[in-house]
Amino acid sequence: MNDPMAGLELRKAYALTVAELFQRFPEEIYALEADLSTSMSTDSLRATMGSHYVNVGIMEAHMVGTAAGLAAVDGFAFVHSFGQFLTRRAMDQVFVSLAYAQLPACLVGSDAGVTAEHNGGTHMTFEDMGIMRVIPGIHVFDVCSPVQLAAVLHRARERKGLTYVRTQRKAPALEVYPEGFEAGDHGAVVLREGSDVSLFACGIEVPEALAAADLLAEQGISAEVVDVFQIKPLDEEVVLRSARRTGAVISCENHSVTNGLGSAVAELLGERMPTPMWRIGVREQFGQVGTTQYLMQQYGLDRESISQAARRLLGM
Repeated sequence: MNDPMAGLELRKAYALTVAELFQRFPEEIYALEADLSTSMSTDSLRATMGSHYVNVGIMEAHMVGTAAGLAAVDGFAFVHSFGQFLTRRAMDQVFVSLAYAQLPACLVGSDAGVTAEHNGGTHMTFEDMGIMRVIPGIHVFDVCSPVQLAAVLHRARERKGLTYVRTQRKAPALEVYPEGFEAGDHGAVVLREGSDVSLFACGIEVPEALAAADLLAEQGISAEVVDVFQIKPLDEEVVLRSARRTGAVISCENHSVTNGLGSAVAELLGERMPTPMWRIGVREQFGQVGTTQYLMQQYGLDRESISQAARRLLGM
């Protein structure tokens, strides 16, 4: 039986999950927006949450400060904006007011990477995971499914720490978890077992990695596909086990190759188990206007680019 979140736009899954958590914990849960409630479908929360829903206007730093104030009096805020505004613009407040003060909140950066599409280069964040990943104690996620997003939001509230979740707003190209998402305390899920190369993917790259594995199978290459949905802390056990099994690694992310998933995997392998590796991601480029599919091809994030990188790595 399909999960009720399966197939939804991720923004709708976000709004429904926050509303569900508010109904369960009405004194604790808040939703904060910075004038993007229509974009994220949270405008429906006004009637549901009353004074626990706050649109602060186009003031992201103030919104993060508000989340810190709520946390100081035992509240827990889900804080949304487009990824570039929540990370580049409000980094100091996230670092000092929340992280340094050891106050909890769940920060949700939408329109991740190329999914910003026609908003163009100024709104296309290829660096948000890197910015957040350097903060001590933070957990960083890049989700591929509305079902997975709902589970991660529940996990963030249960942990009562600082969490950053990056997501697209629209429905995924493929529902990876139609029957539900159960990862327990893990941060990575093996979706397809293989023996020749490990494809470690996150976010919108997960469906592309699965499609790349099909292309590789046609050429006699067995690719293992792992959804590494938690970038920090990295699920070292799953990553090392997969790399040991295949002996070759490709990381796939809708993000700069600097300080995101590829960096996290390379750091782990470099220290614990040096393994031949290539990173699929954006290299020294800014964003631009275009559809998601067009931009994935432009930046080499599509299934053909992944399969070609795997063949090169394997010397084929």
